[in-house]
Amino acid sequence: MKIKQAVAQRIINLCKERNIAVNALGNISGVNPSTIYSMLNSKSQNPGVVSIQKICDGLEISIREFFDDDIFNNIEQEIM
Repeated sequence: MKIKQAVAQRIINLCKERNIAVNALGNISGVNPSTIYSMLNSKSQNPGVVSIQKICDGLEISIREFFDDDIFNNIEQEIM
């Protein structure tokens, strides 16, 4: 799995855990829902750290907590 896919999956998992929709996540985090949707699909190849931080703020978790998940343990190397 690549980092972009892992970030997208982590956002999806956090929304499911909290029983919130992507639109609601946008509202509580101050990130446009279309930006979040682009992070979840192939439109955004590089999810921005500022957007991830805002999402974390909205979910009331730290960046460390966001990335402290098993999904990030086996990230593929992206430089070949």
